[in-house]
Amino acid sequence: MTIGKVIGTVVCTQKTPTLEGVKFQLVQPLSPSDLAVTGNPLVAIDAIGAGRNEIVMLAAGSSARQTQTTINTPCDAVIIAIIDSVEVHGHEVFRKGEAVE
Repeated sequence: MTIGKVIGTVVCTQKTPTLEGVKFQLVQPLSPSDLAVTGNPLVAIDAIGAGRNEIVMLAAGSSARQTQTTINTPCDAVIIAIIDSVEVHGHEVFRKGEAVE
């Protein structure tokens, strides 16, 4: 699983029928230790209704096709959770709605 930040929405008017009604988000992967940007943004199916700037957990690869929203769909990544907090080695690096030092 990967941690990321929702940085935008992807809109597709033409798509395969198995993706009808699916919401796509653009997600920037983040380092779990300090939430620094890592890698390039990716498109993920939003299975839970995440919003812009939320920190989320992603499943990727064949695991991405295991949710009710993504079963039997052609996808590589799916948002499976909105993160409330991240703690690393006893130090909180993120808490939703608060600035963490």
